[in-house]
Amino acid sequence: MSGLLGQLEFLRPHWLWVFAALPFLAWWWRARRRARSAWSESVDPHLLAHLIEARGARRGAPGPALALLAFVLAALALAGPSWRLGTQPLWEQGTPLVIAVDLSSASLADDLPPTRLLRARAKVDALLRARAGGQVGLVAFADDAFTVAPLTADAANVALFVDALAPDIMPVDGHRPARAIERAARLLRRAGFDRGDILLLTGDADAAARRAAASAAGDGYRVSVLGLGSARGGDYRDTAGRVRAARLDAAALRALAAAGGGAYAEIAAGDQDLRALGVLEATAVAGIDRGGRAGVRLDEGYWLLLPLLLLAALAFRRGGMLGAVLLCLWLPLSPVQAQQAQEREAAAEREPAEDLIGGGLWRRADQAAHARMRRAIEAFRSDDFAAAERAWRELPGAEAAYNRGNALAKAGRYEEAIAAYDRALALRPGMEDAVANRAAVEAAMQRQPPSGPRADAAGEPREGQPPQAPQEGSPPPEDEPGGDTPGKGEGSGDEQQDAEPPPQPTDAQAQEDADAAQRERMRRQLQAEDPGEDDQSAAAAAETSEERELREANEAWLRRIPDDPGGLLRAKFQLEHERRRRGGAD
Repeated sequence: MSGLLGQLEFLRPHWLWVFAALPFLAWWWRARRRARSAWSESVDPHLLAHLIEARGARRGAPGPALALLAFVLAALALAGPSWRLGTQPLWEQGTPLVIAVDLSSASLADDLPPTRLLRARAKVDALLRARAGGQVGLVAFADDAFTVAPLTADAANVALFVDALAPDIMPVDGHRPARAIERAARLLRRAGFDRGDILLLTGDADAAARRAAASAAGDGYRVSVLGLGSARGGDYRDTAGRVRAARLDAAALRALAAAGGGAYAEIAAGDQDLRALGVLEATAVAGIDRGGRAGVRLDEGYWLLLPLLLLAALAFRRGGMLGAVLLCLWLPLSPVQAQQAQEREAAAEREPAEDLIGGGLWRRADQAAHARMRRAIEAFRSDDFAAAERAWRELPGAEAAYNRGNALAKAGRYEEAIAAYDRALALRPGMEDAVANRAAVEAAMQRQPPSGPRADAAGEPREGQPPQAPQEGSPPPEDEPGGDTPGKGEGSGDEQQDAEPPPQPTDAQAQEDADAAQRERMRRQLQAEDPGEDDQSAAAAAETSEERELREANEAWLRRIPDDPGGLLRAKFQLEHERRRRGGAD
């Protein structure tokens, strides 16, 4: 016990100052009790101290003691008592990186085939994909520097802007890398970083750039340089159309990197240049090892909430808490209405166990019916015609009766199939599919041999074929009240199943009628699957020559609109440039 007290610390000790209010609370409580005494209105004040009954009543009342105990427990819990150590992983923040890309007209020089700009964009994209950890930002510069993407931990978001980098998005042509370094340092500073890396991609530098790099290094930001170009140089055209030459000034870039406390490397085909600059991985802040753990004090104040809850229970009216506890224990065990229980048992008998596990008890009636329809279709496809017939039997409407007849016919129960088709025709008179399939089943019954109920069992598969597969695509019952879903013959299904081959009766007229019905069903099915095609063809047929010419002219004009991914950046930079010229805030 003494060892536990020796390890006790308070994480928020300022809460212990609330104990200084205890004397004032005690005085207030005593004065309040004295003022509310029942004898105070009948007995003189100098005689109240001699009342034995009042003293006994006060002595037996547990209210003040319980209130005092609750006050002490709450204050100690808020103070955060801790008597043991725990471990937690150290959160490591990598150094951020701001990439500054030269978008002057010199970036179009061809000494790095195909151009410096394309090589720089490819290198930036590779860096963003390969960099591990740390936030990344992107800056573009020419005569001035602009923020393409602020610092973010989502490098993929920054990579979206890489393909839009081009000299034509800059408001004014020029080459001032000092502005890029200052802009990058400002981004790091505004993001709250006192350390960071700046990577400059350019071909030369001046004294102003070296001074800006030294200033950034003094603020804790390391400036590294990736040289673009070659010693032999290359030609490019400036904004005025004049041909100029650009060469890599490696000495000036090395001096700039040295002033910024960073490294210098010339652009290469692989990633050895990025590795030499040390920008592929974000270095850890304060030299904390990765994966390390540190000991921290654990707040044990929540243990004091248990006695506080017990005291809160005692604060209720006498007997009230006991009744509340009994009510909470009784509610989950209270029986539901008999009718609801019977309905649930019936649903459990009709539906498989996976429906009850997957939320069948919370389904609406139309959703449950649609689920049974899907199971019936799956049973039909797996040749479980008995299960399909049972599922269709429970569903209302002409479609269900029609598909039940298909399952019965497939099972060889022709008389029941005819009865099911009659039921479908009674619900929807003139249903062509039901009429055709009923006639086919009657013809099959006339040819049925006396040795068995199914002709295909005797080696004649054509006589046992189903009239038609169930109509899978009929929408759920919630789409049409009453449960009658539109049949496939009306072309309202969304994902109708391919129809089974029609029966092949020996009678030539019956065969011709079945073929005609099958062709009509296929035509309506194609129309149901792609209704927009007929509408488009009808609209094209009704289009006049003048309307056709106008439509073709509009399409040709739309094709001439250039795809300009840098338009947004160009407009953004132009607005910033105008604001800076007017002396506005940057």
